[in-house]
Amino acid sequence: MSFGSGGGAHAHSAALVEPPLPDAPIVEEIASARRADRWRRRLIFAVVWIVLVGGLGLFLWNAGRVDAEFIVKSGPYILGGIWITILVSVLSIMLATVLAIVGALGRLSTNPVTYAIATLYVSLVRGTPLLVQIFFAYYALPQAGIVLPPIPTGILALGFNYGAYMTEIFRAGIQAVPRGQSEAAQALGMRESHTFRRIVLPQAVRIVIPAIGNEFIAMIKDSSLVSVITVQELLWRAQNVGRAEFQTIPAILIAALCYWVLTIIFSLFQDRLERRLSRGER
Repeated sequence: MSFGSGGGAHAHSAALVEPPLPDAPIVEEIASARRADRWRRRLIFAVVWIVLVGGLGLFLWNAGRVDAEFIVKSGPYILGGIWITILVSVLSIMLATVLAIVGALGRLSTNPVTYAIATLYVSLVRGTPLLVQIFFAYYALPQAGIVLPPIPTGILALGFNYGAYMTEIFRAGIQAVPRGQSEAAQALGMRESHTFRRIVLPQAVRIVIPAIGNEFIAMIKDSSLVSVITVQELLWRAQNVGRAEFQTIPAILIAALCYWVLTIIFSLFQDRLERRLSRGER
């Protein structure tokens, strides 16, 4: 009896022994192999980009007969339009965000008048070209007694257009917030406006951040359309100096390269912002 009892206790104590951890050299070797694989992938990625971009640049340089002297002389003037492009894009996306939140609330409203106005706004803007809306804002508003400089007019037109598209994005983001959280806030006695501002809206914004980033990157490129109303941004400057120097293709290539670099920079910023916002979920 005592022998059997002792054997059972020994087996029980053996079962409680934790499995041995892997040796430190093995862990370091695995981590080192992963780092090496990561660097190898990055190196291949960089080499492919350098080859493709270099080949494309060489082709465009020869096809467009780019004059190096023209780039040195007129490049700084064209690059000066970057700040106007960024200014127009940032202010337009801010206006579009405000309009989108209001439009989303209208689309979710049970009031038929509010719902009808919001739906008409979305349908009208999405059913007409952005260029037409820019021309309308530039030529029609002065006839109504509203005279604005070109830059505010361009910001108004871009924000008005993107606000309609982002209305659906915010509407989907608001509906994605679990309804139980709003009900819990109401049970605690919070007013509906406080519930939306403190609980629903922050979570909705967190959900739609990737989509807003994509819209902003698209707006950087669409901001070139405001050049038709004499806003001196990248494309306007490139066209202006290109026609004057009979170097239209090189000037347009410089502007295109600037737009590309801007989209890459803001895409990297968007990726970093998304990773930071997703830390809580992870």
